Amino acid sequence: MKAGWDAMDINQITYFLHLADTLNFTEAARRSGVAQPSLTKSIRKLEEELGGPLLYRDGKDSRLTALGREIQVEFMRIDSGLMNVRELAENSVRGRKRVLSIGVASTIAPNAFSGFIQHVLSQLPSIELNVHTLAADEGAAEVLSGKYDACILPTAPKENFKLAVQPLFRERYLLAFAKGHALSRFDEIPAKEMAREQFVDRLACEFHSQIIAHFMDRDILMYPRFSSEREDWVQHIVASGNAVCIMPERSCTVAGIDARPVATMDISREVVLVTVSGNGTPSELRQITGMAAAYQW
Repeated sequence: MKAGWDAMDINQITYFLHLADTLNFTEAARRSGVAQPSLTKSIRKLEEELGGPLLYRDGKDSRLTALGREIQVEFMRIDSGLMNVRELAENSVRGRKRVLSIGVASTIAPNAFSGFIQHVLSQLPSIELNVHTLAADEGAAEVLSGKYDACILPTAPKENFKLAVQPLFRERYLLAFAKGHALSRFDEIPAKEMAREQFVDRLACEFHSQIIAHFMDRDILMYPRFSSEREDWVQHIVASGNAVCIMPERSCTVAGIDARPVATMDISREVVLVTVSGNGTPSELRQITGMAAAYQW
């Protein structure tokens, strides 16, 4: 790659993306708001900087080279980032809303957060919150990468000076069953009663192995009749029949479910809010973290 790479400007990126989209120099120039000779000169300069042709020119027909296709993907990412920068700048200058993206683990239910979110929105009228479900392999790394401004996780991530971790609340794992189930007569479920029930396995559970090991150590083997990574499917199956499952006490979102602690089982999780540490964090996000620390969960 030639030394001229450092001289690349935003216009070259825009011109090339328009050309890659249209494969027509005249139309690309029109979209870019420049004369065709100017666009053609810019593309040639870009090819010199990158060290190879970006388009095959065959008379009136043009198509991207292998390098052109790869550059198109990267330039699209850059263009998307530039759009985000412009939006942030406009929001700041014009006093418009700042959009914060928050990733939430799929096993964390909204029940405990609805009041807190309403509190945040009432105190910070200049923000907009976008909540996304984290994939099974996602977590604090998505905060560091900038994919999300914050994440709500079921356990604290490995200690990292780049991350700020705010504990929110701790919740126990309980045995869940349909309201009116025979187990509702117990204040605490005897472990031996578990083996008599149809067990539903929550495959997305962060403590799945620990829970199974707990019962195996007590010679209680749980044979799941139904398994799913979907929390809503698991809860509907439990609520509609005789099945039971182990779930966090605040995670029930389906009507018709009751829950009790299991004797000898003391497993819990601490839900946390994770952000990037330091002054580079948006002021609104620092305010939200402060509210979370003071909130009566």
